[in-house]
Amino acid sequence: MSAVGLGAMPMSVRGHMPDEAQSIRTVHAALDAGVTLIDTADAYTPSHTDVGHNERLVAKALASWGGDGDRVLVATKGGHTRVEGGGGWEVDGRPEYLVRACEASLKALGVEAIGLYQHHRPDPAVPYEETIGALRDLLDAGKIRMAGISNADPEQIRTAQRILGGRLASVQNEYSPRFRSSEPEVDVCADLGLAFLPWSPLGGMSEAGELGGRHAVFAEVAAERGVSPQRVCIAWELARSPVMIPIPGASRPSSILDCVAAADLDLTESELARLG
Repeated sequence: MSAVGLGAMPMSVRGHMPDEAQSIRTVHAALDAGVTLIDTADAYTPSHTDVGHNERLVAKALASWGGDGDRVLVATKGGHTRVEGGGGWEVDGRPEYLVRACEASLKALGVEAIGLYQHHRPDPAVPYEETIGALRDLLDAGKIRMAGISNADPEQIRTAQRILGGRLASVQNEYSPRFRSSEPEVDVCADLGLAFLPWSPLGGMSEAGELGGRHAVFAEVAAERGVSPQRVCIAWELARSPVMIPIPGASRPSSILDCVAAADLDLTESELARLG
């Protein structure tokens, strides 16, 4: 995998999503820059009536790209649902639902097997073992090539690894300078040899790189280096662990290209100490 992936969610957020042409340019810019991981989900949609919107958009962008699409891993997710009316979120971890969601994602992406299929979020109403059992069955059936989980704690990671017979590939949790509660999960992934895909890796950082409080040091280091605070943020995460693959969300070519460039920014031990 490339050091940095592309989070496609912002291209399907109601009220903020760009037009389709800009979204496709953003995906193409990422791919041209060497990105080989695109993260999407069936629930990334501007409306509950358009489930799979983001998946179809990613598929269209890949189909119109002039490069080798076989080298690109598309990771999608199932287990989150969208609520009618307010656009909120619910969870559904029933095995039968996850199987149906996977079938729908296969159709939306236009593939015979999904490269990486991730359980989106635990459902308190369904035993975790049952949900992960559905992932195991999808693997065994060849519907998915790799299995991942998201928003999981250390115990759930180890449970999933056991139920999948050692075939768990990745964990996707929130992690950023502002949200560091997933430190234990990063370490578990390193111990088990799993990829850790931090979602929202910029932690709500503004265009000016503002996070408030002590996080202002990211802007300070960026100014000293002559780069953006976002680039410093991604570089800091890459330095945290060799299993870390940030997936910053982007809807503009310039945004993802800046984040991709973080792979070439080597922060010094002194800078890392300042960043904390």
